[in-house]
Amino acid sequence: MGNLLFNVTTAALIVLMFKAGMALLGPESIPQRRIPWAAVAVLAVAVAGVVTQLGWAGAMDAFDADPSRSGWWRPATSVFMQNGGFLGGAWNIATLAVIAALAEWFWGGPLMLCLFVAGILLPQHIDSLFMETSRSTDPRNFAGSSGATYFLAATLAAGLLLHAKNHKDRLLAIAAPVLGLAMWFAQENGHGLVVVYGFALGALVWGVGHRLIRTHPDPQQTPHVTMGSLTATIRR
Repeated sequence: MGNLLFNVTTAALIVLMFKAGMALLGPESIPQRRIPWAAVAVLAVAVAGVVTQLGWAGAMDAFDADPSRSGWWRPATSVFMQNGGFLGGAWNIATLAVIAALAEWFWGGPLMLCLFVAGILLPQHIDSLFMETSRSTDPRNFAGSSGATYFLAATLAAGLLLHAKNHKDRLLAIAAPVLGLAMWFAQENGHGLVVVYGFALGALVWGVGHRLIRTHPDPQQTPHVTMGSLTATIRR
């Protein structure tokens, strides 16, 4: 029962942040948006990681983030190893694809990539500051993309809070870190903790650099290839 509740609340949190991202961008704008090539690149690396696991039995030992093993590359490569079985891996890949696309459409490709990298590297250092290294607060559990994905998704919730034009959107945005904290205190669910970190960084990045950062809550112009045109081509 405990594992079921853990999984349900973890899934509910990412769905909540997906809704925040859609509210931020506007569902009606998605077909007019360009192909998110930076998100496609991240997804391609994630899929390559899965293919590597399927073809090489020693991939997890070589690339996971087990602290008992040495290797400077492990914090980054472990994100692209999946350890939740078929369903868990498929869920991680699917959520990464969607969240990375939404984040690129809002933040732009370069900044989305920077925030994604921050989601890989920052949580363990923030944990150290708060003396949490004795417990595993990392939701990846040495492998998996969910931690970085939830961190990135939380920046969208922060963006919604800062761009919200009504109370409903503000409540939707603030619900992400509130639910994240509740999950951490009730379940020691690390997904909730990284959401708080991502939300704080998203708000900080916007607050410090909003005059320099050109976000795209609405399409600026219609590109030659859009999500709508690509979908229509695939359906033919």
